[in-house]
Amino acid sequence: MAFHRHALSFTLTACALAFSAGTASAQAAAPARCPAILQHEFPRLQDGAPQSLCQFTGQVVLVVNTASLCGFTRQYEGLEALYSRYQSRGLVVLGFPSNDFGRQEPGDARQIAEVCFNTFGVKFPMFEKTVTTGPQRHPLYRQLAEATGQPPRWNFHKYLIGRDGQVLRDFPSAIEPMSAAVVSAVEAALKEPRP
Repeated sequence: MAFHRHALSFTLTACALAFSAGTASAQAAAPARCPAILQHEFPRLQDGAPQSLCQFTGQVVLVVNTASLCGFTRQYEGLEALYSRYQSRGLVVLGFPSNDFGRQEPGDARQIAEVCFNTFGVKFPMFEKTVTTGPQRHPLYRQLAEATGQPPRWNFHKYLIGRDGQVLRDFPSAIEPMSAAVVSAVEAALKEPRP
């Protein structure tokens, strides 16, 4: 009887240790907690499939409101060049078409996708049309404006978010994506360790 008690005690201890080790390794393998600024879901432009921005946790994120009929529309080329250069180091560019300024994004998702993907060869993630300013603006854009003190004033306004989910700064529309200001800010943010 004493032998069975010791065997049972040994078995329970071994199970408890195995459970502890399994829990610790699961916690170590768990992804970083999604920062508040990325706790949003948007429909993907090409097919409307819902996409959580939490999938970009730990990356440097450049958020841009875009438009197909704007004088700055050519910035798609610079945004794609920036994304292509730094994607392997952890940069992601997120495009949010918006009809908020000058009604320069009047088309539907198919028409917007034609401009982004076929005309400019965009490969970075694009989402369906989003309200970026005013009382009906999406909560993501409310957070970005609060963090920087600057809501978008026109299309192609850019917000840079660090790996830790902190909004680092914004760039007005006239600042080109491959400008020294944007490139140096992106490179500095990429040097920060992943959380």
